[in-house]
Amino acid sequence: MESHSVFSHIFVGVKDFDRALAFYKPVMQAIGAQLRFVDAKRPWAGWQSQPEPRPLFLIGSPHDHQAHSAGNGQMVAFLAKDRATVDHVHRLALSLGVVSEGMPGLRPEYHANYYGAYLRDPEGNKLCFACHDAQP
Repeated sequence: MESHSVFSHIFVGVKDFDRALAFYKPVMQAIGAQLRFVDAKRPWAGWQSQPEPRPLFLIGSPHDHQAHSAGNGQMVAFLAKDRATVDHVHRLALSLGVVSEGMPGLRPEYHANYYGAYLRDPEGNKLCFACHDAQP
């Protein structure tokens, strides 16, 4: 059976595009997502998955031109290739000045091999980086 993602794209609103872009560029590179475009006039930017071009992860000003606000109970979770990547991305994000919402570690309440870390991006959006593989 052919694998198929249920997501076309995920869009996260931001107030300060330059600040958000400075955060997301190194973080997305660290998890292996390729920068697909940056349009500072709109403003928005997008990264594509590998090896398929979708789903896309996008940041930008809200389409309705209203103020961005982080949603309570909303989170974007990125798949990491291994636990070391989760650790690395969390350290990288903290070095970029964001707030941790949960240090890297096993979360057996989700499942036995769930290894994740949580943080808030510069705009207050909650992010997760997770690996689901059994590893030492």
